[in-house]
This record gives sequence, C-alpha cells and structure tokens, in this order.
Amino acid sequence: MGQSSSTSARNPSGPPIRQISARSMPRTNDALLSSSPSISLGRDYTSDLPDECLALVFHSLGSGDRKNCSLVCHRWLLLEGQSRHRLSLDARSALLSAVPSLFSRFDSVTKLALKCERRSVSIGDEALVLISLRCRNLTRFKLRACREITDAGVAAFVSNCGGLRKLSCGSCAFGSKGVNAVLESCPNLEELSIKRLEASRKGLPRSAPARPPPPSRSSVSRSSTTVLDMMPQPSALVEVHLERIHVSDRGLSMIASSCGDLEVLHLVKTPECTNAGLASIADRCRLLRKLHIDGWKTNRIGDEGLSAVARQCPNLQELVLIGVNPTVVSLGHIAGNCKGLQRLALCGSETIGDSEISCIAAKCVALRKLCIKGCPVSDNGMEALAGGCPNLVKVKVKKCRGVTPEGADSLRASRGSSLAVNLDMGSAGGGSVVEVEEEASENGAVEANAGDEGGVVAVLGERMSVIDMGESSSSGGRPGLAKVRHSLVAGRNFVTSTFRRWSNGSRQPQSSPEH
Repeated sequence: MGQSSSTSARNPSGPPIRQISARSMPRTNDALLSSSPSISLGRDYTSDLPDECLALVFHSLGSGDRKNCSLVCHRWLLLEGQSRHRLSLDARSALLSAVPSLFSRFDSVTKLALKCERRSVSIGDEALVLISLRCRNLTRFKLRACREITDAGVAAFVSNCGGLRKLSCGSCAFGSKGVNAVLESCPNLEELSIKRLEASRKGLPRSAPARPPPPSRSSVSRSSTTVLDMMPQPSALVEVHLERIHVSDRGLSMIASSCGDLEVLHLVKTPECTNAGLASIADRCRLLRKLHIDGWKTNRIGDEGLSAVARQCPNLQELVLIGVNPTVVSLGHIAGNCKGLQRLALCGSETIGDSEISCIAAKCVALRKLCIKGCPVSDNGMEALAGGCPNLVKVKVKKCRGVTPEGADSLRASRGSSLAVNLDMGSAGGGSVVEVEEEASENGAVEANAGDEGGVVAVLGERMSVIDMGESSSSGGRPGLAKVRHSLVAGRNFVTSTFRRWSNGSRQPQSSPEH
C-alpha cells in the first residue's frame, strides 16, 4: 500500500494526533507567482525607478537601514553615498589614508562633523586640507578634540570652503588666527560656536578666580592673542557661543559693531568680559532674543550690563544668568522693558531672593518658564509667584534651601493644572549625569547638530565601515559615540539643558531637515 501523506499516532493520554507531511502543505507564494502573468521571478523592479525616487526612499530610512541598503547592489551603493548629505567621522589619524575613497563615495556632503577620542591622536592639517578639496559645498562643520590641527590648517580649510554658514569647534588646539581666518573667508557664516580652544585658553584659571583680575600690562599685551579682536564688517552672524576662551570687551565690541543682526549670544566662563562689553552688545545688537551668561562668579557682569540690555534689547525672549549677581534694580528694568520675556533662569546667584522673585512675579507678564537653582529663595517667593506671571506654565526649583515641599505644593495648588512645579531639594553633589544627558539631547541649537543623523564612518587601521548611529539615550537621536562627562552636574548644565528643551519646543524650523 502506498504511503499516505498523513499518519496518525496514538497519544496515550488523549485522542490521536494527526501529523501532516510538509509535501502536503500548499505552496501559496509559488502558486500566486505562477498565476500572475505580470510578475516574473528574478527581476529587479527598482531598476524602473529613477535615481531621484530611490534617493527619496533612502532619505526616509534610518542610518542602519541605509547602511544595509548600500550592500544590496552596486547601484544602491553609489546612490546611497551620493544622496547622503550629513556625515560624522571618527577623526583619528588613520582617517587620512581613507579620505580619497571615502569622499569619492560620499561626494555630496554638506554637513560634516570630525570627532576624535580625547586620548587619541587626531588628524592634522594635511587631512583637513584634503577633505576641504573634496567638500567644497560644506555649509555646516563641526570639530571636536582635533588637537593636531593648527591655525594654518584651519585657514587652508576655509579658503576652500568659504560657503560655511555654521561652525562649531571645541577642545581643539588652534587659536585666534584660525578663528579670524574663518571670519574673513566665510562671509555667509551665521552661527559660530567656539569652546575650549587650547591656544586661546592659556592663562585662564582652572576655577573661578576669587576676585576680578586687575588690569595690568600683561593683560594688555595678551590682547593680540584674544579671539574676535578683528572681524569683517559687516558680518552675517546671528548666533555666537563663546566658552572658556580668551575673549575680552574688545572682542564683544567687535561683535557689536559687525553683527547688527545678532539674535543669540552665549558667554560661558569668559572672565575678561565685563559690564562694558555687554553694554556695547546691547547698544548695537538690538535684535537680541537669547542671552546666556555664566559669570563664573567673577562679578564682572551685573546690574549695569543687564540694565543696558533691558534698555536696548526689547525683543529679549530668553535670559539665563549663572554665577551672576543681579538685584531687583536690573531685574526690574528687564521685566519692565522686555515685555516678551518668556524664559528666565537664575542659577548660583547670591542676590536672587524673595524680593527679586516678587519683582519678576509682578512685572514679567509674558513669562512662561522659570528656573531657579542655588539661590536664597524661600516659600515667600513661591507665594509671590502664585499671584503673578499669569502666563507661567512651568517652574523648576533646585537646591534652594528655603523652598520646602509645602511651599511648592501651595504654588501648585494655587494655579491648578495650568502650572507644572518641579522641586528638587538636591544634594550638594548635584543631579545625575543621566538627567543632564537626556535633557541636553533635546537641544536643536549649535551644540547638537552638525550631521550626526547621517551616521558615522569609523576608520580603524585598514578597515572602514559605516556605523549605525541610532538613538542611544533618549529623544533626539543623540549619537552613541558621544561621551558623557562623569563629573558633578554644575548649575550651568542644569539650566542650559532645561532651556534647550524649552526653547527647542518653541523654535520653528527654518527649512525641512536635510538627509
């Protein structure tokens, strides 16, 4: 007898179990393909798509999927590379040998980031110039920890990439000559972020000086090495970030005289900047919308400079003061003249007490978000907020010993669901690194862009590969190679990350994201 396609087996504890042979199962896919005259096996239907359409498909994919697509066939490999406009590179010295083949594939890059591990040897001038020759259409450029690059290398780079609109550099070794070369060669530069340039930090103290350094001949003679002492006029800059570098009042004066359209200014740990420099900014930059000052407790910026801003910059929407000691005098001017002020942060100030908070509550009618950290504010200040600032939707209070949970609850209850109150009693050691990382990752300004979305190309010895740079921490898709500094969370980090989140939510994109 022939063997049946199915057999029965007796289950000792139940009914017979039917076993079905694989040959008896219907081959649905084959049947469907054979019954459809319009489908033929082995045909590449994407060959009918124009390159532009296939590029649009690639644009909708994440970095990992794009990498996988590039392995499908030679056409997809070429097209994926040609349609990638953002690129982040591991900028260790081994990158030099890979530059020709790398940019032969990615020949349409307009947004480039070069990042090196802090303990590694970075690329030097030769690689930077070679990149500039192959990326003449760059509009955004970021450098991180590339300590082998000199002023001469930067000058040669920008001579070939004069169309830059955005430059961000940090922890590099070049100095004022390189920065001046950028300003001279890139007339369309709109955003400039300079942080921790080693050549321009020499002489800066490692911590906040106990008192303002007195004028001296040495400080005057050092002016030739300070940043931004010479700028083209006029300049297209609308956003400037300066952190831990030698920039003096003369530099601020040059910004003021050249950048009449300046809207955003960050001064972080720049101890040579005083009230006079800030007043010159206020006098010329009437369109200023955002001002962040980390005074490093040098007490060189205070009521005088802030009052000048209040008088001359009525469009101010965001103000962050860290290690600055304003009083009710300047805060009253700001509250009275800057009617559109929506976001205010006061951190590490010895003079911000209940009277200052009461002034804010009474006069800042447009204020929506308020952050207070490490200030001598008490529950009386919270009570004042309960009856003021009618548009307030969020209050963050951290490490203010005079504010109790009862005071925060009272403020919350007085406004109902329309006001979110976040109280963090905190310890002396600060908040968690994870908290800062998550908040900072939502930033859409100078510091968290420059092409990380496009994936990173790692060059290790003779090996080159595109690494998936998907989301690694939280929203915003912060790249997995970005390192979190394991240090105490300073007031600047807390406030800056908070306002990055807030301002990013209200900032309207000027153009659709480019992949």
